[in-house]
Order: sequence, then C-alpha cells, then structure tokens
Amino acid sequence: MSANSIASKALEQGKGIVRLAPNWVPRSFCVPGRRIKLHPDDYYALGGERGGLDERWFASTTPADNGPLTAPNEGLSFIVFEDNGKVEKVLLKDAISELKGELIGDRLWKEHKRWPMYSKFFDNKGALPHHIHHRDKHAALTGQLGKPEAYYFPPQANNYGGDFPYTFFGLQPGVTKEQVRKALADFEKGDNKITNLSVAYRLEVGTGWDVPPGVLHAPGSLCTYEPQKASDVFAMYESVPHHQVVPKELLWKDTPKDKIGDVDFLLEVIDWDLNVDPDFAKNRFMRPKTVQPVKEMKAEGYIENWICYKSTDFSAKELTVLPGKTVTIKDNAAYGFITMQGHGRFGQWDIETPALIRYGQLTYDEFFVSEQAAKKGVKITNPSKSDPIVLLKHFGPDNPDLVIK
Repeated sequence: MSANSIASKALEQGKGIVRLAPNWVPRSFCVPGRRIKLHPDDYYALGGERGGLDERWFASTTPADNGPLTAPNEGLSFIVFEDNGKVEKVLLKDAISELKGELIGDRLWKEHKRWPMYSKFFDNKGALPHHIHHRDKHAALTGQLGKPEAYYFPPQANNYGGDFPYTFFGLQPGVTKEQVRKALADFEKGDNKITNLSVAYRLEVGTGWDVPPGVLHAPGSLCTYEPQKASDVFAMYESVPHHQVVPKELLWKDTPKDKIGDVDFLLEVIDWDLNVDPDFAKNRFMRPKTVQPVKEMKAEGYIENWICYKSTDFSAKELTVLPGKTVTIKDNAAYGFITMQGHGRFGQWDIETPALIRYGQLTYDEFFVSEQAAKKGVKITNPSKSDPIVLLKHFGPDNPDLVIK
C-alpha cells in the first residue's frame, strides 16, 4: 500500500470512514419516479436514448450492464478525497483491491477478495416487468454470479406511492410449467400476460421482502432500497408491462449464446419450488426487527432495526439517532450507509440529508465504514432539537451480528 495513494489518504482522513460520491444509473426500460432527490432537470441528464436516471447505487464495486451504450465505470462507486480545496477520486473497487482487509475486514477479503454486495435505490413511476435473477449455476454460464436481493420501502422516500404500488411475486400454486412455457414462447406476440399466473401483494411503507435468485418478481412503484449480491444478472419474462413494450433482447439477456431461442432454458432458470410456495408471504415478507430491546436503545438515544435479515449474502439495518443525542454504535462488520433524514456528526464527518442534488454534484450523505472503525464504534451526534438522524446501513455476507432464523 502506498502511503500517498488516494485510497490510503482518504481512509486516514476519515479515521477508517470514507466518503462516497453519488452513483446514478439509468435504465432504458424505466420511467423515473422522481423521489431520489435528483434535480428535476437532471433525470434525463444522459439523454433520452439512455433512459431516465431512476437508480442510485451505494457502495458498489459492480459495473452496471446496460447494453452497448453503457458508459465506462457506470454503476461503480467512487471514494472522494478532498484536501485544501482539491478533490480527488478513486474507485471503491480499486481502493479495496489496494487496502484489502484494512477496508472491508480480513474475513471478507480472504473469502471473496472483493466487496461482494451493493445496495441501491430503484425509483420508478410504474411497476417493473416480471423478471428473474439467475441462480449461480445459470449465471456462471455467462461468467456471472447469481443474484439474491431484498427490498425495504423507506418512509422518507415514499410520500408518493407511484402508479402501481403492488409487486407480483412468484407463481400461483397450481400453475404448471406448460402454462409458463407458453407465456415465454408468446413473448413476441404481444402481451404474454405472464403476471396472470402470478400473485400481487400490496406494498407497505416501512417493511420489506426477501427475493432469492430464481424467483419471478415485478417490483411495484414504491421507491425501494435494495441490498443485493454483487451482480447485475437478469432476464425480463414479461413482454408488455403497463403498456410499455420490452425488447426481446431482454428476454434473452444473460442467456448463453447456444441457448438463445431455447424456451426450456428460461424455464430451468426458475426455482419452481420457491415460486409456487403456498407460504410465500410468510417466508419472504419482512417487518423490521429490533436489534436490542427498544426501551434500552431509547435510553441510550437511538433505535436500530434489522430491515433485511433473511439472506446470508447481505443484510441491512435502519439506525435512528434521536434528536439532541450522542451515541456510539458498534458493528462487527464493514458497511456502507446512506443518510435518509437529518444532519449531524458521524465520526470525523459532518453528514446531512440533501434536499436536492444536481447530476455530478458531490454530497455528504453516503459513506463506507471499515470493519476496524465499525468494531471500535462510531460516535454519532444529532444536534437537532426535533429531527432524528436516520441511516440505512448495508453489510456484506455472513454478518456476525445477524442470527438468521
């Protein structure tokens, strides 16, 4: 490690906590919901051909896969080092390759040699098409990893629910593979009506869902915080969601070349047992779970909940620091976080929730906390007389603080 590298200087400056730049990602098949603080003039800052900026990715070392127009470093987070008015940046991915366990912890570095998750906001006016993320064995055929993910619907980003705040998950018990096969074969014949075979659930702000790979899902229009494994593998199985035509190329996205046109391969990607689980909601729905007894936490000046806790590949917490309180929060793993509400002091840093962000503007709402700093404990001060500080914290795999039941 070079003592003068940007990464090492940034880590030293923040005493183990580094500042990240906003990381906006367009999706050509989506219409932005306009709830992620971007300036109204900037949602199409990359041009209409690229689509709207409806996603912001957090703590990402995973490149976005948006086809041939994908820009260099799209989807990758940058560390910001600012000193004496000079701003320098380095990819979080490169910083981790350089600093290794010093940044993400020896356990994760030894097991993964990288930061193996990221989180994001996806913010769409309407629902997404019914689609799927491949399991490891199918993703490996195109040199990728499978992708489990989870959802949480933060109240701060959901005063408006969008056009369709319902998500289709899986398939109705009793649906046959032949019915699904016919829908996939009919993809280019107009609306293949695959959601007729699924079940829609009304989304509830302040709750979430666990979505393993191989499960069909058509996410609804609530603004969603989405921790996930470090992969952008997917395929769209619905042809005309909400009057918007999906290109056939997205049906075959991440399909091996020798399998393109093979509908039976698309069927193989589906984890059938999970999709037709009659207890799907019971097994996948997530209400927040307190980390400690509420009375004890409030006495110390904070409340912390697990919000994504059913996967071994990642986890997430919501931390609230009450007005006028100073607390020290310890975790046994590295994490990234996004500030959802309030302002104050987080370790060496001033943090604040921006009201409006211009495309390309730097902010003080997103950071990455090294394992060493997390274990030592971060002192957080909320100077407000009325407003809490609310952070969403995303962790890598096998969080030692999480017991999965």
